[in-house]
Amino acid sequence: MNFMIRVRQIKVPVLKNNPAYLKNCLSQKIKIPNKDILDYSIVKLSIDARDKRNIFYVYELNVNIKEEEKLLKRNKSKDIFLVDDEKYRVPKKGNKKLKTPIVIVGSGPAGLFSALLLIENGYKPIVIERGEKIEQRILTVEKFWKTGILNENSNVQFGEGGAGTFSDGKLNTLVHDKSFRNQKVLETFVKYGAPKEILYLQKPHIGTDILRKVIINMRNAILHGGGSILYNSCLTDLFIEDNQLKAIQINNETKIDCQHLVLAIGHSARDTFSMIYNKKIKLTSKPFAIGIRIEHPQSVINESQYGDFAKFLPPATYKLTYNTPSGRGVYSFCMCPGGYVVNASSEKNRLTINGMSNAKRDSKNANSALVVTIYPKDFGMNPFDGMNFQRTLEQKAYEIGKGKIPVQLYKDFLNNQVTKNFGNFQSEIKGGYTFSNLNELFPDYIIQSLKEAIPVFGKRIAQFDMEDAILSGIESRTSSPVRIYRDENYESNIKGIYPCGEGAGYAGGITTSAIDGIRVAESIIQKYSNV
Repeated sequence: MNFMIRVRQIKVPVLKNNPAYLKNCLSQKIKIPNKDILDYSIVKLSIDARDKRNIFYVYELNVNIKEEEKLLKRNKSKDIFLVDDEKYRVPKKGNKKLKTPIVIVGSGPAGLFSALLLIENGYKPIVIERGEKIEQRILTVEKFWKTGILNENSNVQFGEGGAGTFSDGKLNTLVHDKSFRNQKVLETFVKYGAPKEILYLQKPHIGTDILRKVIINMRNAILHGGGSILYNSCLTDLFIEDNQLKAIQINNETKIDCQHLVLAIGHSARDTFSMIYNKKIKLTSKPFAIGIRIEHPQSVINESQYGDFAKFLPPATYKLTYNTPSGRGVYSFCMCPGGYVVNASSEKNRLTINGMSNAKRDSKNANSALVVTIYPKDFGMNPFDGMNFQRTLEQKAYEIGKGKIPVQLYKDFLNNQVTKNFGNFQSEIKGGYTFSNLNELFPDYIIQSLKEAIPVFGKRIAQFDMEDAILSGIESRTSSPVRIYRDENYESNIKGIYPCGEGAGYAGGITTSAIDGIRVAESIIQKYSNV
């Protein structure tokens, strides 16, 4: 292995953040002359804003110096230590021969990363995607936002790139993967056009505008490597014999021989969930969360988080959690600095929303979901009770807003009355909206949980509970309402079917979905040689 010296907790004042000063701080930290530092690379970079009067950038570096052994012998700090090269390694290929090509359902992060790893190792998968390729999908979504005309197969939820394509492109994850799959994901994004900074930022993001270009480059790599992608191709049937997948059907007409199917369908593929359940694939309902989006001026969040240093720092983020006295959790989710609230509907006469930011995060508003935990006891124990609960509330949101996003000021939400005008700032929304009363939308336990939590959050972030904060609903697709069973080899109870990613209930966001796609591809690689 190639070992290197890792140095943590190198603090640089915000106003002195430059390479020369950083090197001086490193020199002081490891107590060697500046000239003996040959080079360094950034491993992690975060902001320490606990003291608003004195905010630091905090670096973690890999360092190459003269006389490493001397430093290590006299070192007594926990912040200085040896690490290996931390590289992802593909498992050894198996010996079994594939009789049919591997088919991947869905081109979200789980499907794309599964396909890319297979391509890199000589396999030639077929990717089927119910929606359009990204260039046409963008036009379809923008038309929907302007006219309300919905394409149920190609929208914010469905299409090349998955739901994350119309999001902030956040890549932070709490997963600690000793196999360095997370690093593999970040390096892959950079390889195909993402900024290099995502490799070390504590809260990396790409932005929806750049992510779209990255996805096109990923698509081209799959095609160049001998894979194929079928757009406007929805999985409509499975053909199973003796508990083994034999073939699939697309669009109720085209049959493809297939014995290995990666099921990366996303959290909104409700018709597919029903179809696979009818084919005796085991699945269960699971907890999820439902709530609203809340908007504030980004300047308010910046000032609260960074004080006088706000103008020197990137748009501020936040993460908030609260437990009600009844034990129900309320938390912020998918916070989008300098972002937009977007109509993310995928079914006619039903409405759901999401948040989205471009790479520069330069809209006037910050927005985040504020969601309340929902458990099977709230909606029922049958596999589709959670999904039907989502649908019922999405239909109600559609009716309350007459097809547009229901919007309400926080003060009017408290007073249970329809909003008439915005306050001191306007909403940043993609899609039509109308003033409404969100109290009419939710069950009482969700309403009361939100009304308890927001004032608490106002004590943590100044003006979070400002009267003219803008609420909109409904945020209902935080995660899949079902989990598809799979064993230690990532196969379902039907052999040859590999449930994967967020839709299968094993991930929660772009990065964890991509990691799960890699895991499933590894499982296939370890068993089968490429065709």
